[in-house]
Amino acid sequence: MEVSVAYADSQHQYWLHIDVPDDSTVSAAIEQSGILNRVPDINLGKQKVGIFGKVTRLDATIKSGDRIEIYQPIIADPKTVRRRKQDDDDDDDE
Repeated sequence: MEVSVAYADSQHQYWLHIDVPDDSTVSAAIEQSGILNRVPDINLGKQKVGIFGKVTRLDATIKSGDRIEIYQPIIADPKTVRRRKQDDDDDDDE
């Protein structure tokens, strides 16, 4: 069955289409895609993965057509970023 593995960082974007055996897992598809060799900084022990934007486990079974995504860790809390932006905007008004 055909699936894809997607990963993006600040310098590269990957969307790899691969054929995997039926009943493959997210982990098996990621391994088979070769993305871990292309991007050795990926750490599946720390980074979340998902299918079509929904976080899932590495041992989840995939279906034909699934897009498996490897997510970058969040480096800033979105609420903190909004608060800082609002504070900066308030400073500009003075």
